[in-house]
Amino acid sequence: MINVGITGQAGFVGTHLFNYLNLDPGQFRTVPFKDEFFQDRKVFREWVAQCDTIVHLAALNRHNDPDEIYRTNVGLVRELLSALDDTGSVPHILFASSTQEDSDNPYGRSKKEGREMIADWAGRTGASFTGLVIPNVFGPFGHPYYNSVVATFSHQLTHGEKTRIDVDKSMQLIYVGELTRIIGEAILKRESNVEHRIPHTSEHRVTEILKLLEGYKSTYAENGTIPPLSTPFERNLFNTFRTYMDIPDYFPVMLKKHADDRGSFIETMRLGVGGQVSFSTTRPGVTRGNHFHTRKIERFVVIRGEALIQLRRIGTGEVLDFRLDGKHPSYVDMPVWYTHNITNTGKEELYTLFWINEFYNPDDPDTFFETV
Repeated sequence: MINVGITGQAGFVGTHLFNYLNLDPGQFRTVPFKDEFFQDRKVFREWVAQCDTIVHLAALNRHNDPDEIYRTNVGLVRELLSALDDTGSVPHILFASSTQEDSDNPYGRSKKEGREMIADWAGRTGASFTGLVIPNVFGPFGHPYYNSVVATFSHQLTHGEKTRIDVDKSMQLIYVGELTRIIGEAILKRESNVEHRIPHTSEHRVTEILKLLEGYKSTYAENGTIPPLSTPFERNLFNTFRTYMDIPDYFPVMLKKHADDRGSFIETMRLGVGGQVSFSTTRPGVTRGNHFHTRKIERFVVIRGEALIQLRRIGTGEVLDFRLDGKHPSYVDMPVWYTHNITNTGKEELYTLFWINEFYNPDDPDTFFETV
């Protein structure tokens, strides 16, 4: 069991890494961190002393005063090293740097100097150190106008704001889920004095990214059709886009019912991808689900009976309730990193159609149980 602390735990990458490590409690125990620990000398040192491994993510990315970015980031490294020396701790340190190290700007300089400072400390103390040089990161729940252009475009397209491209450059990208797996592997390897330049997993121009996101808005957000997703990048981009939609305002989506003297016909889904469709009946009072996915795309369609579908984003306490009735067939789609369930709240059997974008693989189910 490795006790892992993450500075900047509440940030974009920090939140994903914290959640990812908690998927494997047999190997990792996360030591909770709050940003205010940096301002409390005693508390910060108590936290440092508990950690076998520290992933230093805390940093300022943007500020009106560029010099403040440099001062803050270098200052955070100094505070970490001071706490390590004061407590005599020599954990494995992983430092999150950036490919902006190669650019002459305050952020890039602060990351390069911070990495070199920790490498010097590791050489002096004999501690293990891994310097992670990371390309542009995108993924669910990133902060618009701060973390990435993907976050900004996704927010703008789902909130009626205008998009704008300042520079149509080519971007080397990595999905946050891919990054957290790499960091998890580096924690387990515990390599000493390594500079790990993490390779990007896709490269696209800004205009190409915006075009795909605009397609998701038209195809999915406005018409409910799951778009073609021919590459892992497109799947990851689509899952990212979905988390910027206002879920309580969007779901449930009512389906159009065609009826005549023969009966009725209802189209439940239009797909540009494959996957698997299932049908279930659920007895009154029974709940199914209470699990979440990190990559799968899933739709619940109620066609008969009464149901309560509940969603809760992992790491939060807010529960979203959706009441569906088969008299008016409708569906709710499950965002990644939201645990979800469905309960039969009626007096008759509940009929539900389930669609998921990939076949079930018992060796890689991407299904993690957690009560809503």
